[in-house]
Amino acid sequence: MPVQNLVEAQASRAASADLSLIEDMESAVRSYCRSTPVVFTRAQGSCIFDERGNRYIDFLCAAGSLNYGHNDPLIKQALIRYLDDDGILQTLDFATAAKARFLQEFRDTILVPRALHYRVQFTGPTGTNCVEAAIKLARKVTGRRAIAAFTNSYHGVSLGALALTGNRAKRSAAGVSLGDTLRLPYDAYFGPEIDTVGLARKLFLDASSGYDAPAAFIVEAVQGEGGLNCARDAWMRALAALAKDLGALLIVDDIQAGCGRCGTFFSFEAMDIHPDIVCLSKSIGGSGLPMALTLIHPKLDVWEPGEHNGTFRGNNLAFVGATAALEYWRDASFQNGIAHRSKLLHDALSRITNGYMRGHATPVGRGLFVGLRFDSPSRSEAFRRGLLVRGVLTETCGPNDEVVKFMPALNIPEDTLCEAVRQIEACAAEMAQ
Repeated sequence: MPVQNLVEAQASRAASADLSLIEDMESAVRSYCRSTPVVFTRAQGSCIFDERGNRYIDFLCAAGSLNYGHNDPLIKQALIRYLDDDGILQTLDFATAAKARFLQEFRDTILVPRALHYRVQFTGPTGTNCVEAAIKLARKVTGRRAIAAFTNSYHGVSLGALALTGNRAKRSAAGVSLGDTLRLPYDAYFGPEIDTVGLARKLFLDASSGYDAPAAFIVEAVQGEGGLNCARDAWMRALAALAKDLGALLIVDDIQAGCGRCGTFFSFEAMDIHPDIVCLSKSIGGSGLPMALTLIHPKLDVWEPGEHNGTFRGNNLAFVGATAALEYWRDASFQNGIAHRSKLLHDALSRITNGYMRGHATPVGRGLFVGLRFDSPSRSEAFRRGLLVRGVLTETCGPNDEVVKFMPALNIPEDTLCEAVRQIEACAAEMAQ
């Protein structure tokens, strides 16, 4: 059956009272449920099921907030035990045993083995909250206002984070001016032969360029929403050196690219840099529970008590899930498993782009944060829809949604990963006809 007919059949099957109620009651701002007219009811591991029992392999993982899959047994049991023991759930920033256990696990399992030294700030529970904290602190530390951000960046939709975001459609919804931002070209924005950090250095060091030194540079080592653009190690090191020379801070936004998504816990681990501030959210909560951290070099922790806060910075159930998830990182075999799964997926994408999609798509990304960049948005959307009717859930990204993004769980069973790969190859073969 042609892809278009399969999509129409899927949409017809998806029509339900629940979907109609959501369309009637929920704001027009909704997005995912428009392009995926399915009512989901339950999930386990790397698979989710709709109200009719149809199974989908999840290659989206809630935009990277479910790196360990749905209802991971280790994490779920920790959450159930805590609830059964009447563990305290919401505590602002009061001291709790759950918070202390998380901080100990995070320090001993993640920071110390990587020779990283950070204070942990619990912000409001979303990525944009920890970005807001990071840029506010950078301005407080340096006494400067401007933040340098990059083309194709995405940092959130609250106003400070939105000012740093490159996407025109997202920015246009602000309704106010989005200032105090310097926009710089990301690595390879003009092609791999152009040294964009070198250009930035020239601008900032030229007293007549009009570019004053910023409070901070904020950067994603892999730009998720921007199209899975990957910064080269040397480029990141050059950016870190420029920040240091200018007396500016280096902020790495690891909200989507972190927590193992790029193969290591932090996306920048192999780059020989030490960011001043790191933003973490999404999968840091382990099970999809809202949680966000701003990691701050101790010498920069100059906050006054309560100067930046958030009511739900004390989500203790998320602390419990996060602590349980970090247990995976005690065992080197977990990270080795990510590398193995990454190779399987990368090899498949290479086969597709050298075969069925030659001339129409190229593989992009790193680790289990990869995708196919198509030569047109219409082709990428057709591919996404073709995968949906074949039971693989994905999304598109990039300036024009020209990239189909693949983000399976880090611990997806190999047979499930191979099943999804077969469907991806079948979809490519169908489109090539």
